[in-house]
Amino acid sequence: MASDQSARILIVEDEDNIALALEHVLRRDGLEVTRVADGESGLQAIRDERPDLVLLDVMLPGMSGYEVCQAVRLEPELAEVKILIMTARGNAMERRKGLALGANGFIAKPFDLSALIERSRALLSGETESSDA
Repeated sequence: MASDQSARILIVEDEDNIALALEHVLRRDGLEVTRVADGESGLQAIRDERPDLVLLDVMLPGMSGYEVCQAVRLEPELAEVKILIMTARGNAMERRKGLALGANGFIAKPFDLSALIERSRALLSGETESSDA
């Protein structure tokens, strides 16, 4: 990433083991990381912090990742926030749904952490994913 400051990443993930692994790897990669564990907190953190990238789990307590994504996309001032949806249900229909709701990318669990870092870097540098990927 060709930025003077490190990118700000928000992890919205309710499974501690996944969130801790992500935090560790992203921080080691020089990124600033915040984490919340439910959808409502995720949406509020996105509004408050305006992160560069949100790693958003689909299956969350309360508000789902899809609902968070849709809510973010309905707020024009959050248009620049990139969203990478993470889900254990990584089929084509789920991918299309996530992208249709405005996600910038989609990664299926379990994922390789290096693949997630690579995908995150690509999104931060401006790449997007097409719905037929």
